[in-house]
Amino acid sequence: MRISRLVALACCSWLFGVSTQAQDAVSFRKDLAPILLSNCVACHGAKKAEGSYRVDSFARATQPGDTGAAPITAANAAESELLRRIISTDESERMPLEGDPLPEEQVALVRRWIEQGAVYDAENPQADLAVIMPPPVHPDPPEEYSQTLPVTALKFSTDGARLFVGGYHEVTVWSAADGQLAQRIKNVDQRTYGLDLSPDGTRLAVACGSPGQRGEVRVFRVESGELLNVLGTMPDAAFDVAYSPDGKRLAACAADGAVRVYDTESGKEELTITSHSDWVTAVTWNNDGSKLATASRDKTAKVFDAKTGELTITFSEHGQPVKGVAFHPNGTEMYSSAADGRVMRWKLEDGKKSADVVRFGGEAYKLESGEDMFFAVSADKTARQFQLADHKLVRDFRGHNEWILSSAYHGPTKRLATGSFDGEVRIWNVDDGKEVVQFRAAPGYVK
Repeated sequence: MRISRLVALACCSWLFGVSTQAQDAVSFRKDLAPILLSNCVACHGAKKAEGSYRVDSFARATQPGDTGAAPITAANAAESELLRRIISTDESERMPLEGDPLPEEQVALVRRWIEQGAVYDAENPQADLAVIMPPPVHPDPPEEYSQTLPVTALKFSTDGARLFVGGYHEVTVWSAADGQLAQRIKNVDQRTYGLDLSPDGTRLAVACGSPGQRGEVRVFRVESGELLNVLGTMPDAAFDVAYSPDGKRLAACAADGAVRVYDTESGKEELTITSHSDWVTAVTWNNDGSKLATASRDKTAKVFDAKTGELTITFSEHGQPVKGVAFHPNGTEMYSSAADGRVMRWKLEDGKKSADVVRFGGEAYKLESGEDMFFAVSADKTARQFQLADHKLVRDFRGHNEWILSSAYHGPTKRLATGSFDGEVRIWNVDDGKEVVQFRAAPGYVK
């Protein structure tokens, strides 16, 4: 038997994120939206809607589900089924189900919002909750890590002396010479999946998020770690971010299947591309900034006109989720890597494969390109270096004990950094393939 949308809401926890400050007016976007997004969207969102009820936007949260009963009756708390469920003494129907009842101050907050007319105080009632909420201040990371985290994002500083690494609610910064911790950039969402530096090296863009809840693009001042802007919010994690060659635009992709392009000066969203049908896992620009290439879990790689967002070509020969993309220096071809372990070269003119570059013994992840070479890493614990012109294999980098998930290349110093599932980072000299340094990117961690 299908349960009502309000009983289904019982799987949500209402115990976190509620603003308890006494205010004359309760704000939906500031006070209630964070509760729904953090604790209810997993059961009542686009991917899953228990009881045919969704709470991922104001408009959806106020619409009936299976039973047809309205959860919220503006200015009439006594008739609001939502409030009745919250304050019920019957444990079989009280929300949260099988949990402690809400504290009185939180019940009072919900009641006040309804009594005040259940006012929506953002612009578009159809907009995702993550988009309308004020950017949150994220909790501090642990002073010392009790365990390592998979290294899902790496980026060298402009001079190559430091390496930025995604951590837990932070980006850690390490010496590329000796692997010593140099800086901790805080106020980052739970996990970091993509990093990029502005062309002048002064700003660090971070693609981050809490899977299934929200995604963000945060921009920090490199030297001080100061948060400069939150350029975008998404209803699910942001996976990659890339500055245009002139630094005037910033592209980001996310698990909601969209690619967003922002003006870096104003912070405004200029372009939204929704051609993919699943997660967009990587994004990159061509050399003159006229094209954007993307990789997606929908098993395709695509190329778009960066000015209009118009789709120009789709490559669909992998047959498995695509993880990485890189432009060939000739400007007419692309490389892509995928979960099928293959790296392929294909033509922008017709989307036809021109070469099978390599087949790894495991999933192939994001590609990293340099002046005349590119690098691919894989779940087979190996990184490989290829010539861009003819995709000839130059060398293998071996030594990791777990899947290699991320990489970064610094041309002037000829250094390649690789990060693995067990939290290990290794930096290599690409001229001879020798390891320069290795460390665990987890401050204070002791094995």
